[in-house]
Amino acid sequence: MRLRTPLSVPRLLTNQPIHKPAAGWLRSSTAMATSNSTFASAFATDPISPPLTDYKPRYIDIGINLADPIFRGRYHGKPRHPDDIQGVIKRAKEVRCTKLIVTGSSFKSSRDALKLAEQFPGIIFTTAGIHPCSSAIFTPSHHRHHDESQSEDEAEHTPACGPDPTKPILDSEGIDHGRSEKIIADLAALISSARSSPTPSLTAFGEFGLDYDRLHYCSKEVQLHSFSAQLALAASLTPQLPLFLHSRAAHADFVRLLKEAFGPRLERLEKGGVVHSFTGTADEMRELMDLGLYIGINGCSFKTAENCAVVKEIELSRLMLETDGPWCEVRPSHDGWRYLVDAAKAASAAATATAAAATAGVPEVGGEPTTAAMTAPQPKKQGGKKNQKKEPEVPDRFKVVKKEKWEEGAMVKGRNEPCTIERIATIVAGIKGVSVEEVCEAAWANTIEVFGL
Repeated sequence: MRLRTPLSVPRLLTNQPIHKPAAGWLRSSTAMATSNSTFASAFATDPISPPLTDYKPRYIDIGINLADPIFRGRYHGKPRHPDDIQGVIKRAKEVRCTKLIVTGSSFKSSRDALKLAEQFPGIIFTTAGIHPCSSAIFTPSHHRHHDESQSEDEAEHTPACGPDPTKPILDSEGIDHGRSEKIIADLAALISSARSSPTPSLTAFGEFGLDYDRLHYCSKEVQLHSFSAQLALAASLTPQLPLFLHSRAAHADFVRLLKEAFGPRLERLEKGGVVHSFTGTADEMRELMDLGLYIGINGCSFKTAENCAVVKEIELSRLMLETDGPWCEVRPSHDGWRYLVDAAKAASAAATATAAAATAGVPEVGGEPTTAAMTAPQPKKQGGKKNQKKEPEVPDRFKVVKKEKWEEGAMVKGRNEPCTIERIATIVAGIKGVSVEEVCEAAWANTIEVFGL
């Protein structure tokens, strides 16, 4: 794959498509702070707080597991609430996340993703591949057909993020090579069929790779075979597809197999690829960028101060944004959460100042106060009631309820959604000390270039 020069982000005055790069796109720290405050106002509970600039963010969620039955109201095989996939899509659109790449991590989830794309053309795009944690289908002991769910009880949930080092599967089971040939042939047929559709939505090969944090799903031996076999298929496709890659605690083997398939500089990788949900080291990230790969960032990328230090070093020209829902939400325990708190405080202060200026009849900078500014409510005074519910540090844009108390239009607690991608952009901007506009526009341009959306 040819390494391209770093992308220059266009002047961010409108929400129009990118036409040509503009020089000097890095702004002053003052402008960046103003922009971050602007975006943070999206988290404020007051829906009529005025924007401070004309910029409207736009997002592509490059990794969302919408094929997971959780988004149909089913948890571990049991229905808990109505199918609310329409509401999930609606909330994504409301934050201007207008394109979603739904991850295929097995035969079933890849097919289900393609069906979703038919239901939401132009919004949902898909990948097709076998996740390292779904690679037990290559073993002799796997008794179900590889096109079926591995467990009726689990109802084909995507693997949760957390590692379990106490129960690794050892490298003793071996590979069923006859079955492996059939699996790869069937995956090739699935990809060919999807690409020949009148309205093709398949945009990438994957999710596939290595995950040594979660050897309780599949042994290292089997993961290596699965990744190698799929890389050979990906390299043989004409034309190739971009790669949607997974690497956890397996960097050396991961890079080695990529180079074996596509050359020492990945020069035979025609469409590039992204290593999604990145949680590796700065050195690993730099090696991946040097190979021309992109880095996908979600809530798992902000857990520790070390994680955030890595995010700070990612070049905007190699950045993509994702939620990886229903997992990988940003939590208050994450080091990156503090950037949301800072943004919320800045938004609150800006709203208070605007309301005060409107009440005093003081014109806004650049003209008269807006209608929204003049009607903005004053900050609520804290009453003296005991047991009064504490206001959250970071207000939720949408109402959040437990799945047992589901209601239409509300998010489900603990189920991450594409609409939270604005939080990812805010944290990245805060960590890197750049504007949210720069983060959004760079990620948008990178994603469009690689996946051709």
